[in-house]
Amino acid sequence: MNQKNERIGRVQEINRFPVKSVLGESLSSAPVDSRGILGDRLWAIKNEDGKFGSGKTTRRFQQMEGLFNFKAKYEQDTPLITMPDGTEYRGDQERVNKALSELLGFPVTLAKEESISHFDEGPISIITTSALKMLSKDLGEIADSRRFRANLVIETEATGYLEDEWVDQLIQVGESVTLKIVAPLQRCIMVNNPQEELKQDARILKTLATHHAAMFGVWAKVERCGEIRVGDEAILLK
Repeated sequence: MNQKNERIGRVQEINRFPVKSVLGESLSSAPVDSRGILGDRLWAIKNEDGKFGSGKTTRRFQQMEGLFNFKAKYEQDTPLITMPDGTEYRGDQERVNKALSELLGFPVTLAKEESISHFDEGPISIITTSALKMLSKDLGEIADSRRFRANLVIETEATGYLEDEWVDQLIQVGESVTLKIVAPLQRCIMVNNPQEELKQDARILKTLATHHAAMFGVWAKVERCGEIRVGDEAILLK
C-alpha cells in the first residue's frame, strides 16, 4: 500500500434497495458496476403522471405516504415485494400493480428504470460509524443506521464527520472497487419516518440541521467496478 494512503476502516454493512423509497435487503457481498450496487433502486413505484414514489415531491418524484410499509429483495433479477401483511408479489406479475394501488389508494405501477434515473443524488451512498456516534451524541440516544438508507456503512475508529473531508477524493473498497466521493448528502424528512420497529422521530432531521447543516454521509460514483464484501477494508487513496 502506498505510504500516503489512509486506512479508513472496514465495510460493516452493504444495503441494496431494489425499489426506490421502499425498504430493502442487507447483503454479505455485492457486485458493483458503473451504475452502483447491481440492481440498487433499479425499480420504482410510478404514478399516472409518470412521477416516481419518494419521500419528497420534486420535478421527477412524488411524495407517497407509507412506502416504508413495503419491503423488497431480489430473487435473481426479479424484485419480490413484501406487503404490510407479509404477502409477497413478484415484480414481473401484473397483480403487484393492483396490490400496490389498493394499498396506496391511487393507481401506480412498478416500473424499471429507463431513461430517467431513480437516484436522488448518485450511485452509491456511504455513512460511517463515527458520524453515527456523533449524531447519537447530539441526539442523546443511539441513532439507527437504517434511517439513512446507505448502501455502505463503514466502521471506523475515528471520531466526528470524517467523510466530509473525502469530497473529490478516491476510496478503494476491497481489492477491486474504487469510488470517487462527489458530495455530502443533504437529508430530508425521510430520515424521521417510521420503519419496521423504528418510530416516527422528528428530532433526527432537526438535530442534523442544528449541528451539521442537515448533512449526513456522502455519495460517490464508481471509478472502477468489481465486488465488495462485508469486512472489506476501505482505503482513502492519496
